[in-house]
Amino acid sequence: MTTNPFNLEDSVVLISGGSRGIGLAIAEGFASQGAKVVITGRTEKSLVETCEKTPSTKHAMTWIVCDVAEEALIKSCVNEVVERHGRIDTLVNCAGINKRMPAIEYTAEEFDAIVHINLRGAFLMSQTVGKVMIKQGSGNQINIDSFTSHAPLTNVVPYSMTKAGMTGMTRGLALEWGKYGIRINGIAPGFILTDLNKKMWEDENLQAWNKAVTPAKRMGAPVDLAGTAMFLASPAADFVSGQTIRVDGGLSAGLNWPIEKDFDVSLND
Repeated sequence: MTTNPFNLEDSVVLISGGSRGIGLAIAEGFASQGAKVVITGRTEKSLVETCEKTPSTKHAMTWIVCDVAEEALIKSCVNEVVERHGRIDTLVNCAGINKRMPAIEYTAEEFDAIVHINLRGAFLMSQTVGKVMIKQGSGNQINIDSFTSHAPLTNVVPYSMTKAGMTGMTRGLALEWGKYGIRINGIAPGFILTDLNKKMWEDENLQAWNKAVTPAKRMGAPVDLAGTAMFLASPAADFVSGQTIRVDGGLSAGLNWPIEKDFDVSLND
């Protein structure tokens, strides 16, 4: 065990989808600990604005435009990170999209778009970074999973399918790459309030439902996931691999029973 088992200083961290929401909160967490953070996204404008607004730390956060639906851009991105820093210590696969509608209404194009970014893109990013980590003999990858890989929700079937696939990818890559000193883990958020879903969660009925099913009785915030990501990337988690940690306020623990008082039930009745 190192002197500080949670030390992340000077580690090189690549975060896909790091310009907003969960990815940004994780990026800011790593940066606050002195890591060299590179975030990716599909638009240069949002990446530049994000890096400019990030509080000054030991290393300024940097960015690379990368659409994970494009294999060539993934390879170019990873090569650029290695050219800048000489290695990649941590990959966080956070890029993802969703579209809510009944399963019967999805077009093939809409389905493909979700799969290409959420699952195919994550795999290609893991694979490309994995080649770097195998060569350097160390590294860890963190996949941002979802509550839906535990219990699918209605009207997001393709999204749920991709996240179930990500759980399988996490475990499969952990099996294959452990011998190279590489750890693969996942984080499965519960209901997290972000700028993208804020309008949806303004609905009072939805808020009441969330409080009923989440033991913590509140919405999660993107920052709630940062600590778990930093733990998984640190030496403290050196023997943790192939796991998906559910950061969901207890949502996946079970169902809240609506009966609040005891009832005497005779076994003879």
